[in-house]
Amino acid sequence: MKVSPAKENILKRVRNALSQPVQLPFPHAEGNNSVFETEHEGLELKFAEEFSKLQGKFIFCSSREELADNLQSLVENKEWKHIHCKTPGVEAILQPFNPAYLNVGDMTEMDAAITDCEMLVARTGSIVMSAAQPSGRALPVFAPVHLVVAFSHQLVFDVKDGIQRLKEKYQGNLPSMISFATGPSRTADIEKTLVVGVHGPKEVYVFLLDE
Repeated sequence: MKVSPAKENILKRVRNALSQPVQLPFPHAEGNNSVFETEHEGLELKFAEEFSKLQGKFIFCSSREELADNLQSLVENKEWKHIHCKTPGVEAILQPFNPAYLNVGDMTEMDAAITDCEMLVARTGSIVMSAAQPSGRALPVFAPVHLVVAFSHQLVFDVKDGIQRLKEKYQGNLPSMISFATGPSRTADIEKTLVVGVHGPKEVYVFLLDE
């Protein structure tokens, strides 16, 4: 097959270019370093800002008593009767306050669910959860409203920091499922109209406990 002079000229230039190594224009942009500047202070504020932009509700609690009071006020305001919780650590925090709304009835009747989390990602306002948590996979998705109890030491700046901390926590044997929940469930697949709460909770609250 005869190659036209124009095509031969192009191929010649390509061969010449490949034979001469070219230095990478951005040698430090190969995934080894974060493209975002890490913030070491004010992670609580950063998470609250980003989480609120996603229609999430953020409540800061300085003590266990304040956490219990805030939860009770929310339950009374929403007139919830049944909140399901499978996390022993969270139940232990709330049990001294004798919450009448906790674990009454079965999951099909619940108004909301309380779970813990693996960590919170400040830059994206995301909640990191895994199959290793006592709440399991179904509860955070099945509940119409998801209430998350987290601690200030669980805050990380970026997703990369979160993955690194998970590797350290589980010593390389990661849980079978890790999810990054960024705000309430939403979709715009139907006629490009945003609908909240289709594939998961329509409301998400984060109670951040600073101990």
